[in-house]
Amino acid sequence: MASDQPNVVFVLTDDQGYGDLSCHGNPVVRTPHLDELHNCSIRLTDYHVGPTCAPTRAGLLTGHYANSTGVWHTIGGRSLLRSDEVSMADYFRRSGYATGIFGKWHLGDNAPYRPQDRGFETVVVHGGGGIGQTPDYWGNNYFDDSYWNGEQHTRYEGYCTDVWFQEALKFIERNQTEKFFCYIPTNAPHSPHLVDPAFSDPYLTLTPHAERAKFYGMVANIDENVGGLRRRLAELGLDENTIFIFMTDNGSAGGVEVDERHFVTSGFNAGMRGQKGSEYDGGHRVPFFLHWPAGGFNAGRDVDEVTANVDVLPTLIELCGLDNSESDSFDGRSLAPLLQPGEGEQEVWPDRALVTDSQRLTYPVKWRKSAVMTGGWRLVNGRELYAIKEDPEQRQDVAATHAEVVSELRHAYESWWDKV
Repeated sequence: MASDQPNVVFVLTDDQGYGDLSCHGNPVVRTPHLDELHNCSIRLTDYHVGPTCAPTRAGLLTGHYANSTGVWHTIGGRSLLRSDEVSMADYFRRSGYATGIFGKWHLGDNAPYRPQDRGFETVVVHGGGGIGQTPDYWGNNYFDDSYWNGEQHTRYEGYCTDVWFQEALKFIERNQTEKFFCYIPTNAPHSPHLVDPAFSDPYLTLTPHAERAKFYGMVANIDENVGGLRRRLAELGLDENTIFIFMTDNGSAGGVEVDERHFVTSGFNAGMRGQKGSEYDGGHRVPFFLHWPAGGFNAGRDVDEVTANVDVLPTLIELCGLDNSESDSFDGRSLAPLLQPGEGEQEVWPDRALVTDSQRLTYPVKWRKSAVMTGGWRLVNGRELYAIKEDPEQRQDVAATHAEVVSELRHAYESWWDKV
């Protein structure tokens, strides 16, 4: 290592929900390598993102609420990260890190919105919001596709997720004597659910849903790649001083089915209501694991305070000692005091109201598919109130008997809306 600053490997999967992991109780899918990571990581148990993919990425990479960054949809020019936003990769690059992205960008395919315009030196990505979608390279179908390498489209052999991890490993090996930020936002297990049958066939006898078997097969392939990447980091002697993060971008898309009221009718969702796109917790509460042996984050520990994607960038700036000479402000806050080993339990962490919403429209609409979240409450769509600790499935609307809480959370939303 060129300095004591840690490397960062950041894996972000697409459409994999909180319940799509065996360590979270899923009785069907098997994720042994992610389970192992879970067991030795700091785990944010009440961690929230956007209900859909591009807004989550915008908030994650800027520390700002997505609606204020120009990103509140996934198509139609509403997934372009405003050019004046400073990205996570910008912070790492100006602090002397090698930076690379491998997978799904989904924040703009043309200058000045491309990943190479936003701090990433090494780029291997597909176009648009998914492989095979209109903005992507013609004919791509997850296998032996052509991806953008920052200069041109190049054909890569193999399955998309395997390619992302293989290219990430090449990047890590090239930069192993330096410090690096390696961002691996996979497109899997987003639909279409395409994967080698060797991964999906074992699930055909475990679930009556053939499409869900393919979805779980994609998750199993991700799990295998995560395991291989962590083994290689250890072989290179990089695992001790590498922050390894795993999270997902929204609630499950392929692992559950819900009714018109967002209650789960099939599949496993860890007891939550809602799925991808929903304003209920199942749409935006996702896993977040952070492992860093040199920092003391190598023993499994839960952090139960309510947190969000906008907290991640300020947290990494503090943990990695990144240059923030511009004194940029964030909507999130550094979680470092909560994460410090042996200190989190004593840390006085004031409760706060966080907001997420789903705005798949040309322009945002106030209160639309929204949730205001504190440690104990969820205000949904400005009307429904749930005591989330006692009612994690959000079945009992208690707004009528807690008018003062509704008023307080509506005020928090109004302040948020005025800002974004």
